Amino acid sequence: MTRLSVPLKHTVLAAAALLAGAAQAQPAPYKIAYIDPLSGPFAAVGELMLAHTKFAVDDLNTRNALPGGRRFEVIALDGKLSAQESQSALQSAIDQGARAVVTGGSGSSVVAAIVQAAARWNQRNPGKEIIVFNHSSIDPDMTGKACNFWHFQTEANTAMKMKAIANFIKKQPDIKKAYLLNQDYAHGKQWASYGRQLVGLARPDIQFVGEQFHAIGRVKDFAPYMAQIKQSGADSVITGNWGPDMALLLKAGADAGMNLRYFNHSAGSFPGTVVAFSQARAGQLTWVAEWHPGQDGMPRVDALAKAYKAKTGKEFLAPRIDLTPRLLAAAITKAGSDEPVKVARALEDLSFDSSVGPVRMRAEDHQLLLPQVVNTVAPVDGKAVKVGWEGTSYGFRTDASYSGNELAQGTECKMVRP
Repeated sequence: MTRLSVPLKHTVLAAAALLAGAAQAQPAPYKIAYIDPLSGPFAAVGELMLAHTKFAVDDLNTRNALPGGRRFEVIALDGKLSAQESQSALQSAIDQGARAVVTGGSGSSVVAAIVQAAARWNQRNPGKEIIVFNHSSIDPDMTGKACNFWHFQTEANTAMKMKAIANFIKKQPDIKKAYLLNQDYAHGKQWASYGRQLVGLARPDIQFVGEQFHAIGRVKDFAPYMAQIKQSGADSVITGNWGPDMALLLKAGADAGMNLRYFNHSAGSFPGTVVAFSQARAGQLTWVAEWHPGQDGMPRVDALAKAYKAKTGKEFLAPRIDLTPRLLAAAITKAGSDEPVKVARALEDLSFDSSVGPVRMRAEDHQLLLPQVVNTVAPVDGKAVKVGWEGTSYGFRTDASYSGNELAQGTECKMVRP
C-alpha cells in the first residue's frame, strides 16, 4: 500500500472537501421530460416541438429564472406516437427524476394515456408527483369531463378554435356546402363534432354533405376520399388533419382539380404544410393559432422568433410551446417551492404576460385562455402577407383575431384536488 505524506494527504482531503462543497452549492436540476414522436412519420413534428421547448428552457436558465440558482434540465424521450410507448417513456422519465412532462404532439389519445398513467403514479407516490403540460392536444374532454388536477393545457382546445373559425365562416356567404373529413381518433372526432355544432349554429343555412374518418398517419393517397368529396358537391372541407395527413390531402385535392376551402386547427404550424400548399396551388387553407409568422403588431414574438432563428438556424412557429416552460418557472417562483402539489396549485389562476399577450390558466379546468388568430395561407403581396414561409412565396394573411376570454367555453370538469 502506498502511503501519502502528511502535507499531500491534507491537500487531497482539502480538494475533496472543496469538491463536496461545490456539489452542495450547486442545487440539483429540475428535470422536465419531453415525450413526443421523435421517430416515424411524425418525427419532424416532434423535433420541432422539442426545439421550441429546449430554446425556452435554455433562455430561462440563462436568465436564472428559478429561485436559488436552480436550473431546468430537459430529458427527451421518443413516444413513437404510441400510448404504450409513451407510458413506458413516462416511467423512464420518473425513474430519471423528472418532475414535469411536456407533451402534446402525439395526439389526444396518447396524451390522455400519459395523463392517466401520471395520475396513477401520483396517487401511489405522494410527494413524488409529476405534472403534465399539454401544449398541442386539444380534445376538450381533457379539460372537461376527463379533467385531472395534474394536467395543464397550454393550447386553446378544439371548441375554442372551432368557435373562432365558425365566427369567421359566419361572414363568408360563398360557403354553402361542407364536408367533414378527419382522422379516426379522439381529436378528429371532436373536430368533426364541433364543426357540425358550432359552424351549424353560426350558419344554419350551410349543408353538411358528407362525413368520413380515416386511420391517422396510414393513408398514402387521399384520392378516393377526394373523389367522394367531389361527388358530394362540397365547396369546403372541415378537417382536423395534421402533419403528413394534411399535406397529402392538399395534394389529392389539387390532383383532382378541386378548388376547395379547407378549415383546420393548426395546419400552418406543422412542417411541410405550406410547401404542400404552394405545390398544390389550389384552394384555400384557413387555420387558427395563437400567432402566425408575419402577423402585425406582435413585437415580442418577433423578437423571440429572431433570437430562436439566430440560435437554432430554424424558423420559430409556436409561442405556446415556448410559453409552457415559462409558465412552469413562474409557478415555481410563485409557490416558493418545487413541491408538486404547491406548484400545481400555483398554476391555478396564474396570469402571465406572455409574448402573445396576457394569458390565464383557468383554475376550474386547467385550460389556458390565450388569444387566437384566424389566418389563411396566401401569396406574399407585401401588404396583407409580408413574408414567405418554408422557402416559398406563400405566407399567412390575418383574417380575424379573438381573445381567450371571447372564445372561452363552459366546462364539464369536476376537479378532484389532493
